[in-house]
Amino acid sequence: MHMTVGEIVKACGGKLLCGDPATVVTGVETDSRQIRPGDLFVPLRGERVDAHVFIPATFAAGAAAVLTQEHATMQAKHAWIAVPDTAKALQALATAYRRRFQMPLIGITGSVGKTTTKEMVALALSAGLNVMKTQGNQNSQVGVPLTMFQLDASYQAGVIEMGMSQFGEMARLASIVAPQYAVMTNIGISHIENLHTQDNILREKLHITDGFGPDSILVLNGEDPMLAGLRGRLPFRTVFVGMQPWCDYRATDLVSHDGTMDFTAQCPGMQVPVHLPVLGAHQVTNALAALAIADILHVDPQAAAAALANYQPLAMRQQVHHVDGITIIDDTYNASPDAMRSSVDVLCAYSGRHVAVLGDMLELGAYSEQAHFSCGEHAAQAGVDLLVTVGPAAAAIGEGARSVCPQMACRHFETNREAAEYLRQALTAGDVVLVKGSRGMHMEEIISRLISL
Repeated sequence: MHMTVGEIVKACGGKLLCGDPATVVTGVETDSRQIRPGDLFVPLRGERVDAHVFIPATFAAGAAAVLTQEHATMQAKHAWIAVPDTAKALQALATAYRRRFQMPLIGITGSVGKTTTKEMVALALSAGLNVMKTQGNQNSQVGVPLTMFQLDASYQAGVIEMGMSQFGEMARLASIVAPQYAVMTNIGISHIENLHTQDNILREKLHITDGFGPDSILVLNGEDPMLAGLRGRLPFRTVFVGMQPWCDYRATDLVSHDGTMDFTAQCPGMQVPVHLPVLGAHQVTNALAALAIADILHVDPQAAAAALANYQPLAMRQQVHHVDGITIIDDTYNASPDAMRSSVDVLCAYSGRHVAVLGDMLELGAYSEQAHFSCGEHAAQAGVDLLVTVGPAAAAIGEGARSVCPQMACRHFETNREAAEYLRQALTAGDVVLVKGSRGMHMEEIISRLISL
């Protein structure tokens, strides 16, 4: 990044209280602990802490300038820029900075699988292009603007994860990123407590296309009923991926073995063999979306498929550990009903005794009890041998499982510690264990105790 203080003032509609407008800023940071020399510090007001109190420390660490919504005058050698709202100013600045670049940006959204799909799309594109991608899951109203400042002229494409949980959030992100292409993984019930219905979720996520032009393309998962229902209904080009015979990029000849999958991608005009070092039908559609984007951006699909063979799950996203003959699938980053069912399917694709450790799924509102019960039904039908549930809402998972299989082995615990202590005694060599729950359940605590068996 390279912007002067004067350019920043103009971009965010601020007022320079003091300092030199010619001062060069080389980065933007909202975390005072991560400030590097030359950065612009953007202090945000949080529920517990107002980061304006850290402004002196950031100048001591080398910050070149700061935004403030709490000062109307200032006399200092450093640049202080007054704005009405620092969060909105950050977004306005990111919008202006993004417009400096003409490279194609691909937005990734959906209820489940955004981060995995982002990683696969970036990996596939890297077979022919220098690609910038969202780091981790920086997909929020703050994370997306910060991601924009990673752009520079060395990149040939960017893959941007874009999340939302409230009305209006995707429209704001789309105005910042202005993606020419986008991928939508699915429409589930994540954040339905805030958005009320799946139709609302779909409408909100479709705002990712607000800035689409005549050459823009939206890639959709044809296995998702709500997305499949968009065929022929959108005013721009759509490409569908999945196993359905009408999909533009289709998977055939799926074979799973030893934690890996092979399939043939039926792409327009060619067949491409694909090997993935992960399990799950959802991973197939993610990989197909990656191949579709690569093909659209003129990256050889064969080379893109070869790159996908090197995919590795991120931490806490179906990350596999092997301890004393026990296979542990760490999928503790987050959970929703669709993701939980997919993860249970992955668990049951392994050979061995299938142990599912499932925690509360949050932000489901009035859907919570039925969603948990339904996941329990699925666990029993999929072939889970031992079901361990954690948390008050997760008790309904066990009830759902027993409604299908009354004799199913089920244990319920209120805390991660209790569940982990039980598992340490109950697990034996040859078992395969899935641990999954919402981020707020902190079920990685169970993983830590299990891998120290």
